[in-house]
Amino acid sequence: MHPAISTALTRIAAHNDLNVADLPPLYEVVDPEALAAVLESGGNALVGFEYEDYRVVIGPGPDDVTVEVIDENR
Repeated sequence: MHPAISTALTRIAAHNDLNVADLPPLYEVVDPEALAAVLESGGNALVGFEYEDYRVVIGPGPDDVTVEVIDENR
């Protein structure tokens, strides 16, 4: 798994006092292999998706990871 994807999942799990393994499978909302391929393509990719009431944006740099709560009541 690409490090930026791991970072995003770790932040979401921590915000919910969970282990990453306790989160629903990422593949239910995005193809993790395709996402990793885009991030590893060498360009300055910017990708975003919604997962578990969070908006995740990765890029344009390989270490740029933003995780925002979508539901303001959480």
